[in-house]
Amino acid sequence: MTAPRLIVGLGNPGRDYEETRHNAGFWFCARLAQAWNIPLAHEARFHGIVGRSSGNIWMLLPQTFMNRSGQAVGALARFHRIAPGEILVVHDELDIPPGQLRLKFGGGMGGHNGLKDIASHLGTQDYWRLRIGIGHPGDRNEVVNYVLKPPRREEQTEIDAAIDRALDLVPLIEQGEWNTATQRANTNPSVKTASVKPKLENP
Repeated sequence: MTAPRLIVGLGNPGRDYEETRHNAGFWFCARLAQAWNIPLAHEARFHGIVGRSSGNIWMLLPQTFMNRSGQAVGALARFHRIAPGEILVVHDELDIPPGQLRLKFGGGMGGHNGLKDIASHLGTQDYWRLRIGIGHPGDRNEVVNYVLKPPRREEQTEIDAAIDRALDLVPLIEQGEWNTATQRANTNPSVKTASVKPKLENP
């Protein structure tokens, strides 16, 4: 299978949102940029914070707010001629408990407005998604309030551990070994370990 040429982390820009559950995709990209030792800088033409790995994989953190994520993804993908199947979007997932991951290609979007907007701008739902579990508040009327608040301490520990596991999958994903990466992502351990999440400075 084709290796990704673009990894997108979803979230909302600004200090008011950086610790909230909806920014799990940003947290992953901040950690990955640190692991790859690449700078991230704002690029107005792509409506986001952008970096590029030594292996020529682009990284994008849209600064358009979640519901307009597709504006940034579409702009960068069109400019660099990146096909939807070469894009991996990393995002928070209500329907998965904290500490768990799911990797999949295409399919439904589970009401996630960031994914909906990306699909609208790409003209297809056929792109890769790495879902980081944040859990569900139990009441659909509380979802907006829930995703825009920080996780409880024990939840943050589990989310950070899931991001650790997601980072371990990156070498497989870089080689286009999607089947192996998917199997490992979707096999969730019961034992979780803590890690430290660095802050992503908003330019």
